[in-house]
Amino acid sequence: MNRGILWRVILAGFAVFVGLIYLIPSLPIYNALPDWAKKILPDKKIHLGLDLRGGIHLVLDVDVKKAVETHLDRMIEELRHEMRKHKIRYLKMERVGLEGIDIKLMREKDADVLSSIIKRNYPELEITHKEKLISLRLKPEEKHRIMNMAVEQALETIRNRVDQFGVSEPDIRKQQNNTILVQLPGIKDPARAIKLIGKTALLEFKLVDEEHSVEEALKGKIPPGDEILYQIKKDPRTGREIKIPFLLKKRTLLTGEYITDARVQIDPRTNEPYVFITFDSRGARIFARITGENIKKRLAIILDNKVYSAPVIQDKITGGRAQITGAFTMQEAHDLAIVLRAGALPAPVKVIEERTVGPSLGRDSIEKGIKAALVGGAFVVVFMAIYYNVAGIIADFALLLNILFIMSGLAMFGATLTLPGIAGIILTIGMAVDANVLIFERIREELRTGKGPIAAIDTGYGRAFITILDANLTTLIAALILFQFGTGPIRGFAVTMSIGIVANMFTAIFVTRIIFDYLYAVKGLKKVLI
Repeated sequence: MNRGILWRVILAGFAVFVGLIYLIPSLPIYNALPDWAKKILPDKKIHLGLDLRGGIHLVLDVDVKKAVETHLDRMIEELRHEMRKHKIRYLKMERVGLEGIDIKLMREKDADVLSSIIKRNYPELEITHKEKLISLRLKPEEKHRIMNMAVEQALETIRNRVDQFGVSEPDIRKQQNNTILVQLPGIKDPARAIKLIGKTALLEFKLVDEEHSVEEALKGKIPPGDEILYQIKKDPRTGREIKIPFLLKKRTLLTGEYITDARVQIDPRTNEPYVFITFDSRGARIFARITGENIKKRLAIILDNKVYSAPVIQDKITGGRAQITGAFTMQEAHDLAIVLRAGALPAPVKVIEERTVGPSLGRDSIEKGIKAALVGGAFVVVFMAIYYNVAGIIADFALLLNILFIMSGLAMFGATLTLPGIAGIILTIGMAVDANVLIFERIREELRTGKGPIAAIDTGYGRAFITILDANLTTLIAALILFQFGTGPIRGFAVTMSIGIVANMFTAIFVTRIIFDYLYAVKGLKKVLI
Protein backbone atom coordinates (compact mmCIF):
# COMPACT_ATOMS: atom_id res chain seq x y z
CA MET A 1 0.00 0.00 0.00
CA ASN A 2 1.18 3.53 -0.79
CA ARG A 3 2.84 5.05 2.29
CA GLY A 4 0.81 8.25 1.95
CA ILE A 5 -2.43 6.27 2.08
CA LEU A 6 -1.18 4.02 4.89
CA TRP A 7 -0.64 6.77 7.45
CA ARG A 8 -4.07 8.23 6.63
CA VAL A 9 -5.69 4.80 7.11
CA ILE A 10 -3.90 4.45 10.48
CA LEU A 11 -5.05 7.93 11.53
CA ALA A 12 -8.68 7.26 10.51
CA GLY A 13 -8.59 3.83 12.21
CA PHE A 14 -7.21 5.38 15.40
CA ALA A 15 -9.99 8.03 15.38
CA VAL A 16 -12.64 5.30 14.99
CA PHE A 17 -11.04 3.26 17.80
CA VAL A 18 -11.00 6.26 20.20
CA GLY A 19 -14.60 7.06 19.23
CA LEU A 20 -15.74 3.54 20.09
CA ILE A 21 -13.83 3.58 23.39
CA TYR A 22 -15.61 6.76 24.49
CA LEU A 23 -19.01 5.65 23.20
CA ILE A 24 -19.13 2.19 24.87
CA PRO A 25 -19.87 3.54 28.44
CA SER A 26 -23.04 5.15 27.04
CA LEU A 27 -24.29 1.93 25.40
CA PRO A 28 -26.41 -0.79 27.10
CA ILE A 29 -23.58 -3.30 26.49
CA TYR A 30 -21.45 -1.46 29.07
CA ASN A 31 -23.36 -2.99 32.00
CA ALA A 32 -22.56 -6.51 30.75
CA LEU A 33 -18.79 -5.89 30.61
CA PRO A 34 -16.50 -7.37 33.29
CA ASP A 35 -15.12 -5.05 35.99
CA TRP A 36 -11.58 -5.01 34.54
CA ALA A 37 -12.95 -3.72 31.22
CA LYS A 38 -14.96 -0.98 32.96
CA LYS A 39 -11.80 0.21 34.73
CA ILE A 40 -9.97 0.53 31.40
CA LEU A 41 -12.75 2.50 29.68
CA PRO A 42 -13.06 6.26 30.33
CA ASP A 43 -15.40 7.31 33.13
CA LYS A 44 -17.47 9.52 30.83
CA LYS A 45 -20.76 9.03 29.07
CA ILE A 46 -23.57 10.90 27.36
CA HIS A 47 -25.93 12.48 29.89
CA LEU A 48 -29.61 12.83 29.11
CA GLY A 49 -31.06 16.29 29.53
CA LEU A 50 -34.11 17.29 31.53
CA ASP A 51 -36.42 17.04 28.51
CA LEU A 52 -35.35 13.42 27.90
CA ARG A 53 -34.86 12.11 31.42
CA GLY A 54 -37.52 14.02 33.35
CA GLY A 55 -37.03 16.21 36.41
CA ILE A 56 -37.59 19.83 37.38
CA HIS A 57 -36.71 23.16 35.76
CA LEU A 58 -36.56 26.21 38.03
CA VAL A 59 -35.73 29.87 37.52
CA LEU A 60 -34.91 31.56 40.83
CA ASP A 61 -34.89 35.31 41.47
CA VAL A 62 -32.32 36.49 44.05
CA ASP A 63 -33.54 39.36 46.25
CA VAL A 64 -30.30 41.38 46.00
CA LYS A 65 -31.85 44.34 47.85
CA LYS A 66 -32.15 42.17 50.95
CA ALA A 67 -28.42 41.39 50.66
CA VAL A 68 -27.63 45.12 50.79
CA GLU A 69 -29.96 45.56 53.79
CA THR A 70 -28.29 42.66 55.61
CA HIS A 71 -24.83 44.07 54.86
CA LEU A 72 -25.80 47.47 56.30
CA ASP A 73 -27.46 45.89 59.37
CA ARG A 74 -24.30 43.89 60.06
CA MET A 75 -22.27 47.07 59.66
CA ILE A 76 -24.49 48.78 62.25
CA GLU A 77 -23.73 46.00 64.76
CA GLU A 78 -19.99 46.34 64.08
CA LEU A 79 -20.15 50.12 64.50
CA ARG A 80 -22.00 49.73 67.81
CA HIS A 81 -19.18 47.50 69.06
CA GLU A 82 -16.51 49.96 67.87
CA MET A 83 -18.31 52.92 69.47
CA ARG A 84 -18.66 51.10 72.79
CA LYS A 85 -14.96 50.28 72.68
CA HIS A 86 -14.03 53.94 72.08
CA LYS A 87 -16.72 55.23 74.50
CA ILE A 88 -18.58 57.15 71.81
CA ARG A 89 -22.17 57.71 72.89
CA TYR A 90 -25.01 58.16 70.44
CA LEU A 91 -28.71 58.98 70.51
CA LYS A 92 -29.74 57.14 67.36
CA MET A 93 -28.28 54.84 64.73
CA GLU A 94 -30.44 53.59 61.86
CA ARG A 95 -30.24 52.24 58.35
CA VAL A 96 -31.49 54.54 55.59
CA GLY A 97 -33.05 52.21 53.02
CA LEU A 98 -30.37 50.75 50.78
CA GLU A 99 -28.29 53.92 50.84
CA GLY A 100 -26.41 53.82 54.12
CA ILE A 101 -26.53 54.63 57.86
CA ASP A 102 -27.38 57.76 59.85
CA ILE A 103 -25.87 58.28 63.32
CA LYS A 104 -26.83 61.03 65.76
CA LEU A 105 -24.17 61.52 68.43
CA MET A 106 -24.65 62.81 71.96
CA ARG A 107 -21.39 64.82 71.87
CA GLU A 108 -20.19 66.79 68.87
CA LYS A 109 -16.53 66.23 69.82
CA ASP A 110 -16.92 62.49 69.07
CA ALA A 111 -17.63 63.20 65.37
CA ASP A 112 -13.97 63.46 64.35
CA VAL A 113 -13.00 60.34 66.31
CA LEU A 114 -15.82 58.32 64.71
CA SER A 115 -14.98 59.67 61.24
CA SER A 116 -11.36 58.54 61.57
CA ILE A 117 -12.50 55.06 62.70
CA ILE A 118 -14.86 54.76 59.72
CA LYS A 119 -12.25 55.99 57.22
CA ARG A 120 -9.76 53.48 58.58
CA ASN A 121 -12.06 50.43 58.79
CA TYR A 122 -14.82 51.10 56.24
CA PRO A 123 -13.35 52.55 53.02
CA GLU A 124 -16.51 51.55 51.14
CA LEU A 125 -18.49 54.26 52.96
CA GLU A 126 -18.67 57.95 52.05
CA ILE A 127 -18.82 60.18 55.16
CA THR A 128 -20.52 63.54 55.61
CA HIS A 129 -21.16 65.06 59.01
CA LYS A 130 -22.79 68.19 60.30
CA GLU A 131 -22.38 68.86 63.99
CA LYS A 132 -23.70 65.73 65.77
CA LEU A 133 -25.20 64.05 62.67
CA ILE A 134 -23.00 61.56 60.80
CA SER A 135 -24.26 60.35 57.39
CA LEU A 136 -22.63 57.22 55.94
CA ARG A 137 -23.45 56.24 52.36
CA LEU A 138 -22.43 53.12 50.45
CA LYS A 139 -20.41 53.91 47.35
CA PRO A 140 -22.33 52.93 44.16
CA GLU A 141 -19.62 50.48 43.09
CA GLU A 142 -19.73 48.83 46.54
CA LYS A 143 -23.52 48.43 46.36
CA HIS A 144 -23.14 46.89 42.88
CA ARG A 145 -20.45 44.54 44.22
CA ILE A 146 -22.66 43.38 47.12
CA MET A 147 -25.54 42.67 44.72
CA ASN A 148 -23.33 40.72 42.30
CA MET A 149 -21.72 38.84 45.19
CA ALA A 150 -25.16 37.90 46.53
CA VAL A 151 -26.05 36.22 43.21
CA GLU A 152 -22.65 34.46 43.01
CA GLN A 153 -22.91 33.25 46.63
CA ALA A 154 -26.49 32.09 46.07
CA LEU A 155 -25.32 30.19 42.97
CA GLU A 156 -22.55 28.46 44.92
CA THR A 157 -24.79 27.74 47.91
CA ILE A 158 -27.51 26.21 45.71
CA ARG A 159 -24.86 24.12 43.91
CA ASN A 160 -23.53 22.85 47.27
CA ARG A 161 -27.03 21.95 48.44
CA VAL A 162 -27.87 20.14 45.22
CA ASP A 163 -24.58 18.19 45.37
CA GLN A 164 -25.32 17.06 48.92
CA PHE A 165 -28.93 16.28 47.99
CA GLY A 166 -27.50 13.65 45.64
CA VAL A 167 -28.72 14.88 42.24
CA SER A 168 -26.53 13.66 39.38
CA GLU A 169 -25.74 15.87 36.39
CA PRO A 170 -27.48 19.08 37.58
CA ASP A 171 -27.41 22.22 35.43
CA ILE A 172 -27.05 25.31 37.62
CA ARG A 173 -25.98 28.65 36.17
CA LYS A 174 -26.40 32.40 36.47
CA GLN A 175 -28.71 34.24 34.08
CA GLN A 176 -29.57 37.88 33.48
CA ASN A 177 -31.44 40.16 35.92
CA ASN A 178 -30.18 38.43 39.10
CA THR A 179 -31.79 35.09 38.22
CA ILE A 180 -30.41 31.55 38.50
CA LEU A 181 -31.40 28.60 36.31
CA VAL A 182 -31.60 25.21 38.05
CA GLN A 183 -32.31 22.00 36.12
CA LEU A 184 -32.37 18.75 38.11
CA PRO A 185 -32.85 15.64 35.96
CA GLY A 186 -34.17 12.44 37.50
CA ILE A 187 -35.65 14.06 40.63
CA LYS A 188 -38.36 11.85 42.19
CA ASP A 189 -39.51 14.33 44.86
CA PRO A 190 -39.71 17.81 43.24
CA ALA A 191 -41.46 19.46 46.23
CA ARG A 192 -38.67 18.47 48.63
CA ALA A 193 -35.97 19.61 46.18
CA ILE A 194 -37.61 23.02 45.68
CA LYS A 195 -38.00 23.49 49.44
CA LEU A 196 -34.36 22.54 50.02
CA ILE A 197 -33.01 24.82 47.28
CA GLY A 198 -35.05 27.88 48.19
CA LYS A 199 -34.65 27.65 51.97
CA THR A 200 -32.97 30.81 53.24
CA ALA A 201 -31.51 28.99 56.28
CA LEU A 202 -30.73 32.15 58.25
CA LEU A 203 -29.65 30.83 61.64
CA GLU A 204 -29.66 33.37 64.49
CA PHE A 205 -29.10 33.29 68.23
CA LYS A 206 -31.08 35.86 70.25
CA LEU A 207 -31.78 36.36 73.95
CA VAL A 208 -35.29 35.81 75.30
CA ASP A 209 -36.66 38.95 77.01
CA GLU A 210 -37.71 37.58 80.39
CA GLU A 211 -38.13 41.00 82.00
CA HIS A 212 -41.30 41.83 80.10
CA SER A 213 -44.55 39.94 79.69
CA VAL A 214 -45.11 38.10 76.40
CA GLU A 215 -48.89 38.37 77.06
CA GLU A 216 -48.67 42.18 77.16
CA ALA A 217 -46.53 42.14 74.01
CA LEU A 218 -49.17 40.08 72.20
CA LYS A 219 -51.71 42.83 73.05
CA GLY A 220 -49.53 45.30 71.17
CA LYS A 221 -47.29 46.58 73.98
CA ILE A 222 -43.98 45.36 72.53
CA PRO A 223 -41.02 46.89 74.37
CA PRO A 224 -38.54 48.91 72.25
CA GLY A 225 -35.84 46.68 70.79
CA ASP A 226 -38.00 43.53 71.12
CA GLU A 227 -39.94 41.34 68.68
CA ILE A 228 -42.32 38.39 68.82
CA LEU A 229 -41.40 35.16 67.05
CA TYR A 230 -43.09 31.77 67.25
CA GLN A 231 -42.09 28.20 67.87
CA ILE A 232 -44.26 25.76 65.92
CA LYS A 233 -44.86 22.34 67.48
CA LYS A 234 -47.06 19.47 66.41
CA ASP A 235 -49.38 17.79 68.87
CA PRO A 236 -48.36 14.08 68.66
CA ARG A 237 -51.92 12.94 69.33
CA THR A 238 -53.94 15.18 67.02
CA GLY A 239 -51.23 16.27 64.56
CA ARG A 240 -52.41 19.87 64.98
CA GLU A 241 -49.79 22.64 64.87
CA ILE A 242 -49.36 24.71 68.04
CA LYS A 243 -47.76 28.16 67.86
CA ILE A 244 -45.86 29.19 71.00
CA PRO A 245 -44.95 32.92 71.14
CA PHE A 246 -41.55 34.16 72.35
CA LEU A 247 -40.63 37.72 73.23
CA LEU A 248 -37.06 38.17 72.00
CA LYS A 249 -34.43 40.85 71.89
CA LYS A 250 -34.15 42.04 68.27
CA ARG A 251 -30.38 42.16 68.40
CA THR A 252 -28.76 39.10 66.80
CA LEU A 253 -25.86 37.87 68.94
CA LEU A 254 -24.56 35.26 66.50
CA THR A 255 -25.47 34.01 63.02
CA GLY A 256 -24.92 30.78 61.10
CA GLU A 257 -22.16 32.31 58.93
CA TYR A 258 -19.59 30.91 61.39
CA ILE A 259 -20.78 27.29 61.08
CA THR A 260 -18.17 24.81 59.83
CA ASP A 261 -20.17 21.60 60.22
CA ALA A 262 -23.72 20.42 60.83
CA ARG A 263 -24.74 16.80 61.22
CA VAL A 264 -27.67 14.72 62.42
CA GLN A 265 -27.41 12.89 65.73
CA ILE A 266 -29.89 10.94 67.86
CA ASP A 267 -30.75 12.05 71.39
CA PRO A 268 -30.35 8.87 73.52
CA ARG A 269 -32.96 10.11 76.03
CA THR A 270 -35.80 10.85 73.60
CA ASN A 271 -34.58 8.78 70.63
CA GLU A 272 -35.30 11.83 68.43
CA PRO A 273 -32.91 13.33 65.86
CA TYR A 274 -31.32 16.73 66.40
CA VAL A 275 -28.80 18.81 64.44
CA PHE A 276 -25.36 19.15 66.01
CA ILE A 277 -23.46 22.25 64.78
CA THR A 278 -19.82 23.28 65.11
CA PHE A 279 -18.53 26.86 64.83
CA ASP A 280 -15.20 28.08 63.46
CA SER A 281 -12.64 29.66 65.83
CA ARG A 282 -14.17 33.14 65.63
CA GLY A 283 -17.70 31.82 66.06
CA ALA A 284 -16.55 29.71 69.02
CA ARG A 285 -15.10 32.81 70.72
CA ILE A 286 -18.31 34.78 70.14
CA PHE A 287 -20.45 31.87 71.38
CA ALA A 288 -18.26 31.50 74.50
CA ARG A 289 -18.60 35.25 75.23
CA ILE A 290 -22.38 35.17 74.72
CA THR A 291 -22.92 32.15 76.97
CA GLY A 292 -20.45 33.48 79.58
CA GLU A 293 -22.22 36.85 79.83
CA ASN A 294 -25.76 35.41 79.96
CA ILE A 295 -25.66 32.47 82.38
CA LYS A 296 -29.15 31.45 83.60
CA LYS A 297 -30.75 33.35 80.73
CA ARG A 298 -32.59 31.73 77.80
CA LEU A 299 -30.94 31.80 74.40
CA ALA A 300 -33.31 31.28 71.47
CA ILE A 301 -32.10 29.39 68.39
CA ILE A 302 -33.95 30.81 65.37
CA LEU A 303 -34.01 29.55 61.81
CA ASP A 304 -35.75 31.66 59.17
CA ASN A 305 -37.65 33.62 61.84
CA LYS A 306 -38.95 30.46 63.56
CA VAL A 307 -37.87 29.57 67.08
CA TYR A 308 -36.61 25.98 67.23
CA SER A 309 -35.56 25.92 70.87
CA ALA A 310 -34.78 28.32 73.70
CA PRO A 311 -32.61 26.52 76.27
CA VAL A 312 -31.37 28.08 79.53
CA ILE A 313 -27.63 28.80 79.49
CA GLN A 314 -26.28 26.82 82.43
CA ASP A 315 -22.59 27.64 81.98
CA LYS A 316 -20.08 29.22 79.61
CA ILE A 317 -19.74 27.02 76.49
CA THR A 318 -16.19 27.15 75.15
CA GLY A 319 -16.13 24.21 72.75
CA GLY A 320 -17.81 26.06 69.87
CA ARG A 321 -20.62 23.50 69.68
CA ALA A 322 -24.39 23.73 69.92
CA GLN A 323 -27.42 21.67 69.04
CA ILE A 324 -30.77 22.45 67.44
CA THR A 325 -33.75 20.45 68.61
CA GLY A 326 -37.28 20.74 67.35
CA ALA A 327 -39.08 17.39 67.18
CA PHE A 328 -37.66 16.74 63.72
CA THR A 329 -38.28 13.75 61.54
CA MET A 330 -35.05 12.16 60.29
CA GLN A 331 -35.56 13.67 56.82
CA GLU A 332 -36.23 17.17 58.23
CA ALA A 333 -33.10 16.97 60.37
CA HIS A 334 -31.08 15.73 57.39
CA ASP A 335 -32.32 18.55 55.13
CA LEU A 336 -31.64 21.15 57.83
CA ALA A 337 -28.09 19.84 58.24
CA ILE A 338 -27.58 20.12 54.47
CA VAL A 339 -28.61 23.77 54.25
CA LEU A 340 -26.62 24.73 57.35
CA ARG A 341 -23.52 22.88 56.17
CA ALA A 342 -23.80 24.21 52.61
CA GLY A 343 -24.24 27.73 53.95
CA ALA A 344 -27.11 30.14 54.29
CA LEU A 345 -28.30 31.92 51.20
CA PRO A 346 -26.96 35.50 51.31
CA ALA A 347 -30.38 36.76 50.20
CA PRO A 348 -33.84 35.21 49.85
CA VAL A 349 -34.64 33.51 46.54
CA LYS A 350 -38.05 33.23 44.94
CA VAL A 351 -39.14 30.65 42.38
CA ILE A 352 -40.42 32.67 39.40
CA GLU A 353 -40.66 29.77 36.95
CA GLU A 354 -41.20 26.08 37.64
CA ARG A 355 -41.71 23.19 35.25
CA THR A 356 -41.82 19.48 35.97
CA VAL A 357 -41.03 17.05 33.15
CA GLY A 358 -42.19 13.47 33.59
CA PRO A 359 -39.86 10.62 32.58
CA SER A 360 -42.57 9.18 30.33
CA LEU A 361 -42.50 12.38 28.28
CA GLY A 362 -38.72 12.02 28.11
CA ARG A 363 -38.96 8.41 26.85
CA ASP A 364 -41.52 9.48 24.24
CA SER A 365 -39.16 12.26 23.09
CA ILE A 366 -36.24 9.83 22.76
CA GLU A 367 -38.32 7.31 20.81
CA LYS A 368 -39.64 9.96 18.41
CA GLY A 369 -36.17 11.50 18.04
CA ILE A 370 -34.59 8.14 17.23
CA LYS A 371 -37.40 7.32 14.81
CA ALA A 372 -36.95 10.67 13.05
CA ALA A 373 -33.18 10.11 12.84
CA LEU A 374 -33.64 6.59 11.43
CA VAL A 375 -36.25 7.62 8.86
CA GLY A 376 -34.28 10.69 7.78
CA GLY A 377 -31.03 8.73 7.67
CA ALA A 378 -32.63 5.91 5.67
CA PHE A 379 -33.93 8.33 3.02
CA VAL A 380 -30.49 9.98 2.74
CA VAL A 381 -28.68 6.61 2.52
CA VAL A 382 -31.02 5.22 -0.17
CA PHE A 383 -30.94 8.44 -2.20
CA MET A 384 -27.12 8.63 -2.18
CA ALA A 385 -26.73 4.97 -3.13
CA ILE A 386 -29.18 5.28 -6.06
CA TYR A 387 -28.10 8.67 -7.37
CA TYR A 388 -24.31 8.40 -6.92
CA ASN A 389 -23.81 4.64 -7.24
CA VAL A 390 -20.60 3.37 -5.54
CA ALA A 391 -19.59 6.91 -4.61
CA GLY A 392 -22.93 7.27 -2.81
CA ILE A 393 -22.24 4.10 -0.79
CA ILE A 394 -18.86 5.59 0.22
CA ALA A 395 -20.68 8.76 1.35
CA ASP A 396 -23.14 6.59 3.33
CA PHE A 397 -20.22 4.90 5.10
CA ALA A 398 -18.83 8.35 5.96
CA LEU A 399 -22.27 9.31 7.30
CA LEU A 400 -22.27 6.34 9.71
CA LEU A 401 -18.81 7.33 10.94
CA ASN A 402 -20.05 10.90 11.34
CA ILE A 403 -22.85 9.77 13.69
CA LEU A 404 -20.32 7.64 15.62
CA PHE A 405 -18.03 10.66 16.08
CA ILE A 406 -20.91 12.91 17.17
CA MET A 407 -22.06 10.48 19.86
CA SER A 408 -18.53 9.73 21.06
CA GLY A 409 -17.77 13.48 21.07
CA LEU A 410 -20.78 14.09 23.33
CA ALA A 411 -19.50 11.35 25.65
CA MET A 412 -15.90 12.63 25.58
CA PHE A 413 -16.92 16.14 26.68
CA GLY A 414 -19.49 14.82 29.18
CA ALA A 415 -22.12 16.80 27.27
CA THR A 416 -25.85 16.57 27.90
CA LEU A 417 -28.06 15.27 25.10
CA THR A 418 -31.32 17.21 24.85
CA LEU A 419 -34.29 17.10 22.48
CA PRO A 420 -32.92 20.08 20.49
CA GLY A 421 -29.61 18.17 20.49
CA ILE A 422 -31.31 15.26 18.74
CA ALA A 423 -32.65 17.81 16.22
CA GLY A 424 -29.06 18.97 15.71
CA ILE A 425 -27.97 15.39 14.99
CA ILE A 426 -30.78 14.94 12.44
CA LEU A 427 -29.79 18.21 10.75
CA THR A 428 -26.14 17.10 10.73
CA ILE A 429 -27.15 13.91 8.87
CA GLY A 430 -28.35 16.08 5.99
CA MET A 431 -25.29 18.34 6.18
CA ALA A 432 -22.93 15.34 6.29
CA VAL A 433 -23.74 14.27 2.72
CA ASP A 434 -23.97 17.87 1.49
CA ALA A 435 -20.16 18.10 1.38
CA ASN A 436 -19.93 14.86 -0.56
CA VAL A 437 -22.57 16.06 -3.02
CA LEU A 438 -20.40 19.10 -3.80
CA ILE A 439 -17.33 16.89 -4.26
CA PHE A 440 -19.15 14.33 -6.42
CA GLU A 441 -20.64 17.00 -8.69
CA ARG A 442 -17.16 18.49 -9.18
CA ILE A 443 -15.77 15.04 -10.03
CA ARG A 444 -18.60 14.53 -12.56
CA GLU A 445 -17.74 17.85 -14.21
CA GLU A 446 -14.10 16.86 -14.49
CA LEU A 447 -14.96 13.43 -15.92
CA ARG A 448 -17.13 15.10 -18.60
CA THR A 449 -14.06 17.08 -19.77
CA GLY A 450 -12.29 13.78 -20.44
CA LYS A 451 -9.97 13.61 -17.42
CA GLY A 452 -8.94 10.24 -15.97
CA PRO A 453 -10.28 8.92 -12.62
CA ILE A 454 -7.30 10.02 -10.45
CA ALA A 455 -7.07 13.49 -12.02
CA ALA A 456 -10.84 14.00 -11.76
CA ILE A 457 -10.84 12.97 -8.08
CA ASP A 458 -7.88 15.24 -7.28
CA THR A 459 -9.47 18.23 -8.99
CA GLY A 460 -12.93 17.51 -7.56
CA TYR A 461 -11.70 17.38 -3.97
CA GLY A 462 -9.34 20.35 -4.48
CA ARG A 463 -11.98 22.70 -5.93
CA ALA A 464 -14.77 21.67 -3.56
CA PHE A 465 -12.60 21.92 -0.44
CA ILE A 466 -12.63 25.75 -0.19
CA THR A 467 -16.42 25.89 -0.63
CA ILE A 468 -16.97 23.16 1.97
CA LEU A 469 -14.54 24.76 4.42
CA ASP A 470 -16.17 28.18 4.05
CA ALA A 471 -19.72 26.81 4.53
CA ASN A 472 -18.81 24.65 7.53
CA LEU A 473 -16.65 27.32 9.18
CA THR A 474 -19.42 29.96 9.08
CA THR A 475 -21.93 27.42 10.43
CA LEU A 476 -19.49 26.43 13.19
CA ILE A 477 -19.02 30.08 14.21
CA ALA A 478 -22.81 30.50 14.44
CA ALA A 479 -23.07 27.29 16.52
CA LEU A 480 -20.34 28.47 18.91
CA ILE A 481 -22.10 31.84 19.37
CA LEU A 482 -25.36 30.00 20.14
CA PHE A 483 -23.49 27.88 22.70
CA GLN A 484 -21.90 30.92 24.34
CA PHE A 485 -24.99 33.09 24.64
CA GLY A 486 -27.90 30.62 24.43
CA THR A 487 -29.88 28.99 27.22
CA GLY A 488 -30.24 25.24 27.92
CA PRO A 489 -32.18 23.98 24.85
CA ILE A 490 -30.27 26.23 22.42
CA ARG A 491 -26.94 25.18 23.92
CA GLY A 492 -27.93 21.51 23.49
CA PHE A 493 -28.59 22.16 19.81
CA ALA A 494 -25.31 24.09 19.45
CA VAL A 495 -23.24 21.32 21.08
CA THR A 496 -24.36 18.60 18.67
CA MET A 497 -24.09 20.98 15.71
CA SER A 498 -20.52 21.98 16.62
CA ILE A 499 -19.33 18.39 17.11
CA GLY A 500 -21.23 17.31 13.97
CA ILE A 501 -19.59 19.99 11.79
CA VAL A 502 -16.06 19.02 12.92
CA ALA A 503 -16.87 15.31 12.43
CA ASN A 504 -18.38 16.09 9.02
CA MET A 505 -15.19 17.80 7.81
CA PHE A 506 -13.17 14.75 8.88
CA THR A 507 -15.40 12.07 7.40
CA ALA A 508 -16.64 13.80 4.23
CA ILE A 509 -13.24 15.04 3.10
CA PHE A 510 -10.56 12.95 4.79
CA VAL A 511 -12.15 9.48 5.12
CA THR A 512 -13.91 9.38 1.73
CA ARG A 513 -10.72 10.58 0.01
CA ILE A 514 -8.81 7.64 1.56
CA ILE A 515 -11.35 5.19 0.07
CA PHE A 516 -11.23 6.83 -3.37
CA ASP A 517 -7.41 6.87 -3.35
CA TYR A 518 -7.33 3.22 -2.32
CA LEU A 519 -9.75 2.13 -5.06
CA TYR A 520 -8.18 4.13 -7.92
CA ALA A 521 -4.53 4.72 -6.93
CA VAL A 522 -3.84 1.34 -5.28
CA LYS A 523 -6.36 -1.05 -6.87
CA GLY A 524 -6.19 0.73 -10.22
CA LEU A 525 -9.91 0.86 -11.07
CA LYS A 526 -10.43 2.53 -14.47
CA LYS A 527 -13.98 3.87 -14.15
CA VAL A 528 -15.45 6.14 -11.46
CA LEU A 529 -18.94 4.86 -10.65
CA ILE A 530 -20.56 8.15 -9.70
